[in-house]
Amino acid sequence: MSQYQDDIQAIAALRTKNGSAWNAINPESAARMRAQNRFKTGLDIARYTAKIMRADMARYDADPSQYTQSLGCWHGFIGQQKMISVKKHFNSTDRRYLYLSGWMIAALRSEFGPLPDQSMHEKTAVSALIKELYTFLRQADARELGGLFRQLDAAPNADAKKAIQEKIDNHVTHVVPIIADIDAGFGNAEATYLLAKQMIEAGACCIQLENQVSDEKQCGHQDGKVTVPHEDFLAKIRAVRYAFLELGVDDGIIVARTDSLGAGLTKQIAYTKEAGDLGDQYNSFLDCEEVTADSVNSGDVLIKRDGKLLRPKRLPSNLFQFRPGTGEARCVLDCITSLQNGADLLWIETEKPHIGQIGGMVKEIRKVIPNAKLVYNNSPSFNWTLNFRQQAYDRMKEAGQDVSAYDRSALMSAEYDATPLAAEADEKIRTFQADAAREAGIFHHLITLPTYHTAALSTDNLAKEYFGSQGMLGYVAGVQRKEIRQGIACVKHQNMSGSDIGDDHKEYFSGEAALKAAGKDNTMNQF
Repeated sequence: MSQYQDDIQAIAALRTKNGSAWNAINPESAARMRAQNRFKTGLDIARYTAKIMRADMARYDADPSQYTQSLGCWHGFIGQQKMISVKKHFNSTDRRYLYLSGWMIAALRSEFGPLPDQSMHEKTAVSALIKELYTFLRQADARELGGLFRQLDAAPNADAKKAIQEKIDNHVTHVVPIIADIDAGFGNAEATYLLAKQMIEAGACCIQLENQVSDEKQCGHQDGKVTVPHEDFLAKIRAVRYAFLELGVDDGIIVARTDSLGAGLTKQIAYTKEAGDLGDQYNSFLDCEEVTADSVNSGDVLIKRDGKLLRPKRLPSNLFQFRPGTGEARCVLDCITSLQNGADLLWIETEKPHIGQIGGMVKEIRKVIPNAKLVYNNSPSFNWTLNFRQQAYDRMKEAGQDVSAYDRSALMSAEYDATPLAAEADEKIRTFQADAAREAGIFHHLITLPTYHTAALSTDNLAKEYFGSQGMLGYVAGVQRKEIRQGIACVKHQNMSGSDIGDDHKEYFSGEAALKAAGKDNTMNQF
């Protein structure tokens, strides 16, 4: 017997127990409402989605072709429509998640207005967006099940009812894991713990934390990044783990992100007890010059290594500089250390999408942690066309092919669009995620802020047509006609906003006296 049928019987028993006062309660209606509200709290969601993500991680370990994907969403409606589309096109949400981008919260969700990605926005905006996303995903479940219940009531025979009942019993929820960006933790480890708790209570099963200095945090694709010594970062990883454990999400996932590849600065020299310990390894990357006691200046900070007195290079900003060319080695050490101290997944922020570069670092990490795997930012900050055309150019040149028809620095030009080089580059872009999953240990591919760009692009196209010579046809041909023909759910925007769900409830509550919106004069009947 299905959960739906079990609920009908249980509620019927409750009605009998409570006597005539409950006579107007329809057990089937109440069971329908219960089915439409499968997840009662954010913690229910976090526990459910953590199990999904853990299973996906194990499946990837067994077969790297089974990688996972997500798109960044800055509003609950965007996340909802994404998952409705995924279910429509693939009949499943399998291995498809949501990503919550700190960049988009800063740019779009702050009461200060648009802000740079520097952790200046309200920290509570992060958990608020998680809650909003899951509110919209749960509403998508309620809407879809409501439609199935209506079909069940209208089914002409027993066989039709059975087929619809099977769809209800095997309903695939729109609720999927969210990988949620906590930036650098918004303060000390206690601040990180407190915010992580809010995020988990809102439904997050996976929290991404980066090793930048919290009050100096920069976007991963901008200059001026400053990292912290490992022990500072590990304290925050432990803080997030304690938050998961306190709330009973025992298999919550932590993504440890390193920005060391593009970060040439540190705010502090690491504490060290003995040569070769973790603090000493961090300090070994500092850009230093050897000094004698006589050459020490007032206010100099000195360290001793291998019997030598060294002066780390300190900038007027009071930041210390790493030696050039040490970024990859620092990333490898960061990643190994994070996995050895409680992180589950890695994120290496790179300056370009290059499988060889990423795979080279993962190979070094896997010498110590054989099942190490990455979450990777397929960033809109990369010029994908130019990067992959230049990679194709370099491969052709190394193979001895004639590249005289191409200007490597100008390969973004449209004049190259129809060339064999461009075709090869586009094919490499198409297969990048599968190739990187196989060759570079990438378990999860995400695009941080795609819907920021799609919203801008679609709005630009509509504004150009509607306010121009096309007038209303700009909307009809460019938007509505496509919605109808592509079966976009929100073409019936009244239904999408919950009008039909409300009508069902009115009928449950008031019976024949219900004043419903979906009558013959509802213009949504045109669709």
